[in-house]
Amino acid sequence: MSTSASERKIQDSAAASLDFRRGQYVQEIGYDEDVDFALRESIEAAIGEEMADEDVEEVFDAILMWWRSDDPDLTDAIVDAQTTLAEGGFIWLLTPKANRPGHIRPVDISDAAPTAGMHVTRTVSTVPDWSACRLVGKKNYG
Repeated sequence: MSTSASERKIQDSAAASLDFRRGQYVQEIGYDEDVDFALRESIEAAIGEEMADEDVEEVFDAILMWWRSDDPDLTDAIVDAQTTLAEGGFIWLLTPKANRPGHIRPVDISDAAPTAGMHVTRTVSTVPDWSACRLVGKKNYG
C-alpha cells in the first residue's frame, strides 16, 4: 500500500517534531510489524541514513524506542538503552495511544523514567497510533 502525498507530509512533519537532524546516529529498539513505517522512513530521510538496530553496541546520539505493554520491564529497558546513548543524547519512547493494543499509561512512563535516571521533557502525538515521550538524562535536564 503506498502512502499519499498528504499522508507523507504528515509523517515528515511528525519526524520534524522529534528534532532529528542530518548526521545524527540513531538506534532503533523494539522494531516490530506494528511500528509506523512511514514515520521510520521520514526519520531515516531526516538523518540521512538507516537507523541501527538494537543489537548494535556503539554510541548513539539518539534512540528511537518502540514500547508496548507486553514488552519487558520499561524501567529496565530505559536503563539498558542508556548504555549506548552519548552524553547529551536523548531517547524518544514511542508507545501505542490510548485504546490501542499495547497502550502504556502515561503515569507508568512518568514513574519509569526517573527511576531509570531520566526525565520526560516533552510528549507529542506523532502519528495516528503512536505517542512519543522525549527522555533525557537527569544531568541534561533543565
